[in-house]
Amino acid sequence: MAARDQHGPGAPWPEEGAPELAATNRSSAEGFRAVGQSMRKLEGLDKATGAAVYADDIKLPGMLHAKTLRSPHCHARIVRIDASKALALSGVHAVITGADLPTKYGVIPWTQDEHALALDKVRFIGDEVAAVAAIDEDTANAALKLIEVEYELLGAWLDPAESRQNQLTDERPAIHEGHKHGNISKRVELEFGDVEAAFEAADVVLENDFYFHSSTHAAIEPHCAVARESADGLLTLWSSTQITHYVQREVSRVLGVPQSRLRVIQPNLGGAFGGKSDPFSLEFVVCKLAQLTGRPVKMLWTREEVFYAHRGRHAMNMRYKSGVTKDGKLTGVSADILIDGGSYSSFGLVTTYYSGQLLTGPYDFPAYRFDSTRVFTNKPPCGPKRGHGSVQPRFAFEVQLDELSEAIGMDPIDLRRVNDVGEHTETVNGQRVTSNGFAACLDAVEEQSAWKERRGKLPAGHGLGVAGSMYISGTNYPIYPNDMPQAGIQLKVDRSGLVTAFTGGNDIGQGSSSVVRTVICEELGVDSADVRVVAADTDLCPVDLGAYSSRVTFMVGNATIDACRNLRKLICRGVAEEWGIDPSRVFLGRGEVFDTENRGNPKRNITTRRAFEIAEARCDTLGSTGSYNTPKLGGDYRGGSIGASPAYSFTAHVVEVLVDERTGMITVPNVWVAHDCGRALNPMLVAGQMEGSAYMGIVEALFEDHKVNRFGLHAGPSLLDYPLATSVDCPDLHALIVESIDPEGPYGAKEAGEGPLHPALPALSNAIFDAVGIRLRKLPFTPGKVLAALDEKRAREAASAEEAPSC
Repeated sequence: MAARDQHGPGAPWPEEGAPELAATNRSSAEGFRAVGQSMRKLEGLDKATGAAVYADDIKLPGMLHAKTLRSPHCHARIVRIDASKALALSGVHAVITGADLPTKYGVIPWTQDEHALALDKVRFIGDEVAAVAAIDEDTANAALKLIEVEYELLGAWLDPAESRQNQLTDERPAIHEGHKHGNISKRVELEFGDVEAAFEAADVVLENDFYFHSSTHAAIEPHCAVARESADGLLTLWSSTQITHYVQREVSRVLGVPQSRLRVIQPNLGGAFGGKSDPFSLEFVVCKLAQLTGRPVKMLWTREEVFYAHRGRHAMNMRYKSGVTKDGKLTGVSADILIDGGSYSSFGLVTTYYSGQLLTGPYDFPAYRFDSTRVFTNKPPCGPKRGHGSVQPRFAFEVQLDELSEAIGMDPIDLRRVNDVGEHTETVNGQRVTSNGFAACLDAVEEQSAWKERRGKLPAGHGLGVAGSMYISGTNYPIYPNDMPQAGIQLKVDRSGLVTAFTGGNDIGQGSSSVVRTVICEELGVDSADVRVVAADTDLCPVDLGAYSSRVTFMVGNATIDACRNLRKLICRGVAEEWGIDPSRVFLGRGEVFDTENRGNPKRNITTRRAFEIAEARCDTLGSTGSYNTPKLGGDYRGGSIGASPAYSFTAHVVEVLVDERTGMITVPNVWVAHDCGRALNPMLVAGQMEGSAYMGIVEALFEDHKVNRFGLHAGPSLLDYPLATSVDCPDLHALIVESIDPEGPYGAKEAGEGPLHPALPALSNAIFDAVGIRLRKLPFTPGKVLAALDEKRAREAASAEEAPSC
């Protein structure tokens, strides 16, 4: 493959091991100067050298340390709290309880059901009850032991099926008493087309049950927050969050502080994966304690506390029924989904919709219905984890697709090809699809894995499996309804040639600030060393809604282009006036500015710095703004905008697996990941996201399980007890970048941060079937489950042999 084509004319050859472009239009960066180049992350050197400042690195004069008292019970009323002994301890400056922060909060305005500290009731083991500020962590921890809390124990709801039945009693009341639907957090029932008629028209109809377990994010950096109130009453909060704007809104509302008097800053972040996209108790607590004590306050959660706070992947029980004709065309799909939401709502309203709304691509089926119910249980609250709400249904459906292909004798990749929804079309539930590289993704993994030559032909215990997916590039629906931009950018130009961008976008390690830099380099022709990005500071930066739903590249990228082109007009106008030519003749690129019709004239070939000076002299101080908002999208029905996106990414995986039939051990030597990201703005970062997503999916299937016991106690809230893969366990990951060039994305780009996770788990299950002939429909895939399934298979084969007529 001509690697030079992907980097544009005259660009250097990529480093060895650079991601390969698998699409037919491989000239990704042709005509571009910065777009398509594999540049290191903006903050990469600081992180690699230890210079990066994280929330826990912040140390302020006179700073106090805060700790939280947590509930030992999963469901109980708070009868009495006595903090007098804790307050009397030397070194303790303040103790607060739920009475000090009585206003409920929640990221979604319609489902605010949390208190920063429990007000009258605790709902899971680990729920926050009180907080202490002291001179150091040891003193704060000692004070926690002196706080007396009297509880009235209540019956617990730990089984989601029981919660759905809503058989409430005085001894076991609803988890949220007064909630109009009892323990049912949210239910969504939607149907598109005549599903029963679709099953009648099918040659094969299969119905199966699936289970997807809960898992946590396991970001290396625990949650941390620091607050300080200045002498004039300005409250500043530094937090390891991925939603600075929403945190500002909620802390402002709960504390009664005007947003203009509350500054929220996100320092460098040590991973998030969705786990920091809620407002959390510690953010409210440190702000309140800073107000009460007049001193800065820091709270750093332990790893155990991070496990309790959770907000990880929802466990789901799913029943899927699908029909297919003998030529491989899907006729209809039906889903019944029970979602274990844990103790609070978090993003649960969206989760319930996403579990059904995001399944309708990359395949076209004319009839579809889903009935999704999210229930409360007395467990740590679930929330958004990478691929929010749609990884679980994707697992079930993609496994069922393989079973359908087996039933009609069709190659699993061919069945997926036959049902490709295509481009510039609409899904059955009214989602607009623009660009679509799914067919190219299937081609890429088929070729690179040698699928035709190897699948079904490898030795026993060795197999290949495939799966596909579609995912959003941002959501059409802001969390609180408004007509303002979803992303904004401000640019400042210095006479030195420096361009500084101010963006509210949260860089959580995915490289969003680096995307801003790439766009500025491309549009203004400056060197990457002459670009600074100031991000996620509510005092300095325009509003951005945060790093969730894979929105940042698409939305912040488009906003940056808008700002750059507004600024570029000023620069070209100023230089054109100086030279007495039309502005269309002024070219900015690679550090120089020249007249395109008289480039040989040295007087009309100047540095970018000199062009900035000329433009400032003629047009005033240089700066510009830009923004992005989505067009109106989604179906014309209640919930039709949830899951609607300005563009969708597409992915296909082939997983290679080895299964030891004696021990049940599963090994994954290779994963081929083909992902349609639109245009790869920075192929190295795109490949990193693809590989990280696939790794996370495989590890989630084989190792992780965020479970609680029959008393509601977490089984092992530490990284010693919660199994994760090491580098030894990691498969070889082959990133195959497919470029479909989206008509609305920045230079054609789409998301790459969450979509590539989805197919990993079902492709692994399908590979296990190819290897040893067993269908694993319940996660995680432990050796015990493998051995049990093999025993069942042998028993079925023995029974079948006994029933066979003798010759």
